[in-house]
Amino acid sequence: MFDVPLDVLRRRTSEKWTAYPPDVLPAWVAETDFNLAPPVRRALDHALDLGDTGYAFPGALAHAFAEFALAEFEWCISPEHVFQVPDVMAGITQALLAFTERGARVVINPPVYAPFFEVLKTHERAAVHVPLVRDQSARWHLDFNGLEKAFANGASAYVICSPHNPVGRVWSRADLRRVCELARRYGVTVIADEIHAPLTLPGAQFVPLLATASPDVRCVSVMSASKAWNLAGLKCAVTIAGTNEVRDALRSHLHAIPTEIESRVGHLGVQASIAAFREGREWLHELVSHLDRNRTLLMDLLRERIPAARCAAPEATYLAWIDCGALGIAGEPARHFRERGRVALEPGAKYGAGGKGYVRLNFGTSSRILRDIVGRMTP
Repeated sequence: MFDVPLDVLRRRTSEKWTAYPPDVLPAWVAETDFNLAPPVRRALDHALDLGDTGYAFPGALAHAFAEFALAEFEWCISPEHVFQVPDVMAGITQALLAFTERGARVVINPPVYAPFFEVLKTHERAAVHVPLVRDQSARWHLDFNGLEKAFANGASAYVICSPHNPVGRVWSRADLRRVCELARRYGVTVIADEIHAPLTLPGAQFVPLLATASPDVRCVSVMSASKAWNLAGLKCAVTIAGTNEVRDALRSHLHAIPTEIESRVGHLGVQASIAAFREGREWLHELVSHLDRNRTLLMDLLRERIPAARCAAPEATYLAWIDCGALGIAGEPARHFRERGRVALEPGAKYGAGGKGYVRLNFGTSSRILRDIVGRMTP
């Protein structure tokens, strides 16, 4: 399942495999190189056999997600608090539109997922940057003093990436409680991108933001099966309201713009997500074990072949955030590796402050391809 030959992968026509020439090995965008989980494949095959490719209907999606959240995270949520959306960024966008006004100040933590910058600009919200801080071991942390200052200065909302993309941190229960306490004190809405939660690796424990918040904190979470089961192109995610008040506000907002949300959810995405949440946990656990092995392999390869590169082992995701500042590369490291080694990595600068000199490497592939990726990066 986790060792698909390169010649087979190159027959794929997704963005990962078509954005660069055939001699470039792609390790950039967050797609994985694995076969579909059998339950997901069966669900899609069944739908195609029936010609069941019409408009999306949520059906059992909310119940399936609630069952998954309880089994995987010990998180008890009501299906009535779960809404279908096309993808995580659509969920974040609609939460921002529902709970903030044009011109509102919204806090983010660069280096962070690049679409955060775009959505705030597009919808005329002012991005307030509270950068993560890095310790001597290259591990990243939330800047709570910076958060409090931003909240006290009039921020309306805070979009937190948990687990964090690209640095791979899993914020602790204590971290999230502190975030929620600050949000309560200053009346800030917290919106959590938790898409990588199913990909929490051994040694860390994912804690849902909504499981730490008191009822007087306005919180929204957005999750999807898309990263763990590689379903991004099928367009389905879920937004979860933290309280009845938030649920009612989201329901009112989403029902007012049905063409923006309901018609853009993919029917096959709903079917695949239900199968993933209800029947795909065993496969998911095998995937996480494989990613754990690849994480160890990657760290070993970097130490052996590119010892000047600094990388804290990610606690979640299949993405590694690598500091190339000591490699003596002139210009953008991602460009250097693509031109010299014919391997495509994500440039760190696109993730905002703190990203210059970094690359993001996707290790959601086979061990043999991972060895080739690092081999192409080796000076």
